[in-house]
Amino acid sequence: MTEIMIVGAGIAGMSAAITCASEGAHVKLISNNISERAQSVMAEGGINAALDVMGEGDTVKEHYDDTMRGGCDIADADAVSELTVHAPEVVRWLDGLGVPFEKACGHIMQRNFGGQKKKRTAYVKTGTGKAIVTALSDEMRRLENEGYIERLTPYEFMGIIVADGICAGVRVRHLRTGELKALYGPVIICSGGLSGLFPTYTTGSTLNNADVAASLLTTGVIFSDLEMIQYHPTTVPIAAKRLLISEAARGEGGRLCIKRDGSYYYFMEDRYPTLGNLMPRDVVSREMTAVSREYDGADILLDMTGIESSIWKGRLSDLREELIHYLSTDPVNEPVCVKPGIHYFMGGIDCDSMHHTSIGRLYAAGECTSIYHGANRLGGNSLLGAAFGGRKAAATALSETDRYRMTDTVNENMTGHDEHDTNVIHSVSAHFARTLGDILYEGMGIVRNAGTLGECLERLNALDNSTDGNLVREKEHILLAKAMVKSAMYRRESRGAHYREDCPDTDSTQAGMTYCAVRNGAIRVDYEKACIEI
Repeated sequence: MTEIMIVGAGIAGMSAAITCASEGAHVKLISNNISERAQSVMAEGGINAALDVMGEGDTVKEHYDDTMRGGCDIADADAVSELTVHAPEVVRWLDGLGVPFEKACGHIMQRNFGGQKKKRTAYVKTGTGKAIVTALSDEMRRLENEGYIERLTPYEFMGIIVADGICAGVRVRHLRTGELKALYGPVIICSGGLSGLFPTYTTGSTLNNADVAASLLTTGVIFSDLEMIQYHPTTVPIAAKRLLISEAARGEGGRLCIKRDGSYYYFMEDRYPTLGNLMPRDVVSREMTAVSREYDGADILLDMTGIESSIWKGRLSDLREELIHYLSTDPVNEPVCVKPGIHYFMGGIDCDSMHHTSIGRLYAAGECTSIYHGANRLGGNSLLGAAFGGRKAAATALSETDRYRMTDTVNENMTGHDEHDTNVIHSVSAHFARTLGDILYEGMGIVRNAGTLGECLERLNALDNSTDGNLVREKEHILLAKAMVKSAMYRRESRGAHYREDCPDTDSTQAGMTYCAVRNGAIRVDYEKACIEI
């Protein structure tokens, strides 16, 4: 029986596991926590697909165009084409698994989301991610009972096993017992985004600790677009992280404003009459920053008082409860003070449209990848990218099981655990994580320039020099942080989420992905993938 290793148990990982198991393969699903604690449950607003059920004449072509335009035309066009073509199929698959999408007259309802003129986002109130995770978990249990899926929880990723230039398997370690395992077979990485690099600044779960990405970068895997970090416009600081106010609030009539001369100034509607508050997230976040500066540090407010009571009681009931609980503020009665927070990482492991990485038998899907979103992700495309990407990566891995044959001799040679495994301190300290996060946040903010990026790199070098070489995880995190900053320094233009005030224009000669890899201990960045292999 074919055996597939999947690292990560969120929507991408579970979609991949279900796809593999449904084809008769045996899956080992490796994660540091249960699926119900995956960051996927935090996705609120919905999932995009051109179902055309709202009477607006929506089409797959328009979904493709909006996605490419939102990503400033640097996403993989072939991959985006597949994503948007198969989006209706994905949503119907999820519906068939029991996701309780909002419906009327038997049809899935859809709402407006940023960067899109058509109602294209299917939703479950403002808890769509949680509902999808629940449905996938139920299907997973059925396949576990039939013997097709084996969960390895709680195990941490130690690194891939590379033999003869291809991925032979993965090393993992039990978080409580310290037991080390070497597992052999094709590996699909679904480890999520890099939230753990930005504690207190992110809406995401810091259980997504960036260990997997940092290890893979160190191993030599090619990454791309690491400079592209999405700031969500509407977040609220709470203990140790940011509380997300879903874009659904603006889709249902929420309006950004400041207090000016005793009245509210709705600046997005004034400056962008067509899409207003539903402009792409990079634009909204920059405008919020600019308006606050323009008006002497004025607080940015999200005015939701005009939203109809029926919507609050129905589609936004859980959002209202959250805000009352965490802020002691009822958004029905008064505006909420908001600020942009780190929300999504468009860059990551470089993948082609088949979800191959730069190493044979190593595949990737979900937010850990760089493939669908280019310079800026559209709201509603993250859940789609995770569900479709997991299915696609699984299909590719299954189709190539005969392409690479690992010999028994290779397996025998790879079974031992080296010093890296046994001596490594397996988690970064809280103090180190905060220090690294503060440095990165100041350098990789909404507005960047050569000076702040250069200073950020100097501070990372100083942190590197002061960090004990035996603290392998911390060293790997610093290397990943440097790669992000060097990618931002290399892109000398402004595009999507990457805004350089010293290079404010978009440069057509830089209309491509930045590729990044570690070669001979040095970080290489270039627009041409072949150049970083030198």
